[in-house]
Amino acid sequence: MTIRVDVDDLRTKVRSMYRQVAEAPDGEFHFEMGRALAERLGYEGSELDRVPAAAIESFAGVGHHADLAALQPGETVLDLGSGSGMDSFLAARAVGSDGRVIGVDMTEAQLRKAERLRDEYGLTNVTFLAGLAEALPVEDASVDAVISNGVINLAPDKAAVFREIARVLRPGGRMAIADIVTEQQLTDDIVCDAALWAACIGGAAQEHAYTRMIAAAGMRVEVVQENGAYRFLSRSAQGATERFGVKSVSLLARRPG
Repeated sequence: MTIRVDVDDLRTKVRSMYRQVAEAPDGEFHFEMGRALAERLGYEGSELDRVPAAAIESFAGVGHHADLAALQPGETVLDLGSGSGMDSFLAARAVGSDGRVIGVDMTEAQLRKAERLRDEYGLTNVTFLAGLAEALPVEDASVDAVISNGVINLAPDKAAVFREIARVLRPGGRMAIADIVTEQQLTDDIVCDAALWAACIGGAAQEHAYTRMIAAAGMRVEVVQENGAYRFLSRSAQGATERFGVKSVSLLARRPG
């Protein structure tokens, strides 16, 4: 996908929006948030009961990937775009005390909130790092699984993101993500609007282009499934959904061993 948006402006708008997600989750957004959304997308209520409620209230994911990730005790997991930490904390429970979770996010307010909740709840196997998806602050071949929920569509250079994911995965490691894609190519007026990128619309790639970028990064796509329970809230976002087939998918890909 050719980058046709001011990258600095985009990142400023994304940080601003997700600062509000962290600090004022009861505000009005293009997208749903919170526990009711998480449960409708497939998260188990009994699992959500075991992580900080304040992390769940700022959950702004677009799907469910835990079944695809199939995290095991002792594994090292990278949560790309970890936000206020809900998926990281769930992953920490899955991998146990012998495992490790690394959350990476570029929004300071999200990182502060996630770190505060981690410390309050004594989740010692979770580390949060500031960083960009296109330049992950993680060593080569150091993680067993990468998870991400509704984040990669926000990145201006998705091919670079997938190359970074492939770089940090160990041979045989997997990527389990949920994200926004489209059936039709978005028009230039949408793609060039940084505000629509920040709302998870403008940066969505066509599904076939998205999977091609994953393959070009050296990973093998194994599963793609639509998340029909996800929906946008605002009229403009719903209009884009109808016109261009904007939708949520969950996807599993693997780095060959």
